[in-house]
Amino acid sequence: MNTKSKNRLIDGLLLALAIVPFLAAILLKVLFKPAEEGISITGAMIYLEIPMPLQPLYVTEAMVNSVAVMIAIFALCLYFTRGLTVVPNSKRQVIAEWVVEKVNGLVESNMGKKFMDFAPFIAAILGLSALSSLSSLLGLYPPTADISVIAGWAIITFVLITHFKLKSGLGNYIKGFFEPIPFFAPLNIIGEVATPISMSFRHYGNVMSGTVISTLVIAALQGLSHTLLGWLPGALSGIPFLQVGLPAILSLYFDLFSGCMQAFIFAMLTMLFIAQAQPED
Repeated sequence: MNTKSKNRLIDGLLLALAIVPFLAAILLKVLFKPAEEGISITGAMIYLEIPMPLQPLYVTEAMVNSVAVMIAIFALCLYFTRGLTVVPNSKRQVIAEWVVEKVNGLVESNMGKKFMDFAPFIAAILGLSALSSLSSLLGLYPPTADISVIAGWAIITFVLITHFKLKSGLGNYIKGFFEPIPFFAPLNIIGEVATPISMSFRHYGNVMSGTVISTLVIAALQGLSHTLLGWLPGALSGIPFLQVGLPAILSLYFDLFSGCMQAFIFAMLTMLFIAQAQPED
C-alpha cells in the first residue's frame, strides 16, 4: 500500500470514527425506547442502573450522547490536524487554521492576551455545546437538554473563576464579599453561588424549551391535519399533510440557530467571568 492510499484509509477511518458513535447512540435509542402513542415529553432515558453506596448511578441517554459527541470531536480534531505543513496545502488545514485564528481572536478580545492559554478550553466548550444541541437533528436526545450535563460545565467554570480570584490572595477574596459595605456580604455570597446556577439554567432552559415547543407544535399539527383532512379517501386521510414545512422551520431555529447561539453565549459568559475574576491590569 502506497503512502497516498494509506493516508486516504486513515482519513476514512477518522471520519468513520466521527460518525459511528452517533449511529450507536441512535441504535441504543431504538432498542431501549418503548412504543408510545400520542404525545410524550420526557427526560433522558435510563440505559443502566449501577448500585452505589449512597444512591444508584444512572447511565442515561444524555450521558451516552455526550460521550458520542466527545468521540466525534476527538476524531474530527485528528482528521483536521493530520499532515500539517508550514504552508497550508489542503483545505482541511485551511479550515483548522481558520478555526484556531477565530477562537484566538475571540479569547484575546474578551479576556486579553494574559488568558490566551484558555483558547483550547473555549474552543472545546463551543464545539461540545454546539454539537450536543445539533445532535437533536439526528433524532437523539440533546445532552444540552439535561440540566446535569450543563451543571457540570458550569461547575468547571465556577472552579476556574474561584481559582483566579484566589490568586489575588485569600484575604482579598474574602474581603471582596464585604464590598462596597459589609451589609452587602450576604448578597455577594448569593451572587457568587448563583453564577454556575444561572449559567446552567440559561443554557438548559433555552434548549429544553425548544424541544418541548417543537413537540407540542408537531402534535397539534397532526391532530389538526386529521380533523381538517380526515375526509380524504383511503390512506390519504392518515397522512399528516399539515406537518410538512413548519416543523422543519422550527427545527432550523431551535436546533440549529438557538443551539449554536446558546453555545456562543455560554462560552462568552465563561470568558467574561474568568477574566473579571483577575483583570489583566
